[in-house]
Amino acid sequence: MKKIKKIFSILITAILSITLIFMIFVVISSKASGGEPNFLGYQLKTVLSGSMEPTFMTGSIIAVKPVENAVNLKKDDIITFKESEDKLITHRIIDVNKTGDQTMYVTKGDNNNAKDSNPVIAQNVVAKYSGFTIPYFGYFLDYAKSKSGMALLLILPGLLLLAYSGITIFKAIKELDKGKGNDAQGTV
Repeated sequence: MKKIKKIFSILITAILSITLIFMIFVVISSKASGGEPNFLGYQLKTVLSGSMEPTFMTGSIIAVKPVENAVNLKKDDIITFKESEDKLITHRIIDVNKTGDQTMYVTKGDNNNAKDSNPVIAQNVVAKYSGFTIPYFGYFLDYAKSKSGMALLLILPGLLLLAYSGITIFKAIKELDKGKGNDAQGTV
């Protein structure tokens, strides 16, 4: 029974520590990049609409790799591009048009009936989808980026870790006191 308790104790400590470290990473990464977190050279984006379902669902997190040379993309690549200065869209390339040194991509959401109204110039392509998706985790990440989410998700694991450490220390002291009581009785 003690072995199970010890394994359970280590497991809880590890989960709380990993959660705390992950949340610190998400907050710092989000603040440093001015938006979405970055991990190993990939940007994590939250899917806000159903235009690409079933490839990825609304509320999912997708990993995209920033594009160095946007003129080398091809049909069926999924790209993230600037529609306007403050709006990014992730859709599939359905056609590539090259005119001289200008490259334009015709895009469409997998769940949309029609292609996007405006072609995307290569300079507006921000990233290419890597194929990595975590379904529905975007809801959690968006909450984590809010002020109340940051406070709760940074403070709560830390407090739980401190409380759990306090309980563990209290139990250890209790065991030591119990052992001292037995030693005192044995010497009489």
